[in-house]
Amino acid sequence: MRSPQLFNSYWQGGFECADHINRHGERVNLLQETEHDLRVVEDYALLTELGIFTVREGICWSNVEKSPGIYDFSEVWRRMRAAQNSGIQQIWDLIHFGYPDGLFPTHPHFAQRFEQLCRAFARFYTENSSEQLFVVPINEISFLSWLSGENRGTVPFAIHNGCDIKYHLCKAAIQGIRVLKEEAPDCRIVMVEPLIEIHSHGGCPVELQKRNEYQFEAMDIIGGRMCPELGGQEEFLDILGFNYYWNCQWRGDGDSLCWPDDMDERIPVHQLLLKAYERYGKPMFISETGHFGQGRAEWIAEIANESRIAAEMGVDLHGICIYPVTDRPDWDDLSYYSNCGIFDLDAECNRIPDMAYVDELRRQPEFHTQREPVNY
Repeated sequence: MRSPQLFNSYWQGGFECADHINRHGERVNLLQETEHDLRVVEDYALLTELGIFTVREGICWSNVEKSPGIYDFSEVWRRMRAAQNSGIQQIWDLIHFGYPDGLFPTHPHFAQRFEQLCRAFARFYTENSSEQLFVVPINEISFLSWLSGENRGTVPFAIHNGCDIKYHLCKAAIQGIRVLKEEAPDCRIVMVEPLIEIHSHGGCPVELQKRNEYQFEAMDIIGGRMCPELGGQEEFLDILGFNYYWNCQWRGDGDSLCWPDDMDERIPVHQLLLKAYERYGKPMFISETGHFGQGRAEWIAEIANESRIAAEMGVDLHGICIYPVTDRPDWDDLSYYSNCGIFDLDAECNRIPDMAYVDELRRQPEFHTQREPVNY
């Protein structure tokens, strides 16, 4: 049974807000690099003109916690106020790959510091907004565990340590969710994880199945289905978001399967969504998707069609979040942009629409079924 509509619009926009330390040891803040923090009113106006009234944002923990336990949410408040004035619904990421200096998931104070952040943010939000809080405690735990625990992409720059990183991130998330629900009992917890498919390369089928299960471990732990000593609960799996890009299907340990899928090698996205829904039975949305260059319009048309098929097959699907709204630089080379947004950026960060992308979005029937925006 389909649950009541969760979001102000089926189509949503996500703003890049990664704030981690990259593999060169440099702090990145893509919220600032793209000037979304300065141009939020303009960015929201561009989205509402497209009929998009729900966005994903991030607080950038490394920026708001000025010293342990001391927070400055003034920049977050500016975005909240812009949303209120625009009739925009916000979904807030508390960790989008970054932590304050000197902190990482296996640090003995990590879970406590994150719990304190959750309490401070929930109190700040409830004091400054009458809108229901939608919050992603930790974005893509599975990917972040691999990036920092296997691929040396961010702190603690480890290898062969992904499982340990995942365990500690889940521990922190569970403690944070409890605090969020204490401070804002009606808040909606949004879990966001990658949606992938690893294809056989002639190896052991049992091992392949095991590797495909890794993508669900964080949700299983937070839902109390694994590692029960951490105190996860099924109700913590409130709304489930799945991120899906062209490189989310690959063979063995090799390169991603080609897209467009001229060789018919890929598992259709609707089947991946159905598998996730059969596992959890919770309201879902595609929490990130998009492409780059000339393929943006074709990609979004395919994802839209696959999402309709999934919904027709019974998946309780509530939307598609285009990620990112604006182009953004590479984490490890801030001079390189990949032309992946609805809007590209020129040298002065002016928003330049990709008209093929925009026109394809406007052709989608769901653009005409959003809720009426709230007038403040």
